[in-house]
Amino acid sequence: MDSEVPFRIALVIVILLIMVIGLYHRIQAASSGEKISHKDEGYVFFAVLRLSGLCLWIATLAYLISPSSVQWATFPVQSAVRWFGVGMGLFSSLLMYWTMSNLGKNLTDTVVTRADATLVTTGPYRLVRHPFYVTASFLMGSVTLLTANWLIGLGCLLVLVLLAVRTPKEEQRLIDKFGQQYRDYMAKTGRFVPRLFVRN
Repeated sequence: MDSEVPFRIALVIVILLIMVIGLYHRIQAASSGEKISHKDEGYVFFAVLRLSGLCLWIATLAYLISPSSVQWATFPVQSAVRWFGVGMGLFSSLLMYWTMSNLGKNLTDTVVTRADATLVTTGPYRLVRHPFYVTASFLMGSVTLLTANWLIGLGCLLVLVLLAVRTPKEEQRLIDKFGQQYRDYMAKTGRFVPRLFVRN
């Protein structure tokens, strides 16, 4: 059997889990019928982020459909490390479910908050302000490890950097929406990493 087959199967399982969880919660969030504008995000940034995501998808699909087509970008890594990547992917799907279940109908794919948005500080939001992006980093790290492909890894890194660059603008919109309540939340909760010590 092709040595890549188990990892390709594992990747399909991880992708399907993430897609099912994401699609369900996006449909729930969109059920309000509210139109979400990407204007505040900036159309150029919007295009660059989506284009980067598309390129990442193409590279990942190339690995799934024809691993030999991206074999030139493989890097040497032990099988145990690749299986650790599989475990990270499964963990990411659980973290995605936890995050989206707590975010509920507040979910959008841009920096804009919904008209009836509520400030979520439960579940993973008690630990960090952006658990969705933390989940994305775990997911993309897992995909990089289990594919052992630096082209996919670079695509993941680019998407994560763009999300990190966008985060301050997203937080400003949340300040605009929730005011001091969000500032107080920021003061006691780390952006991507939990704060061990919080000043009173």
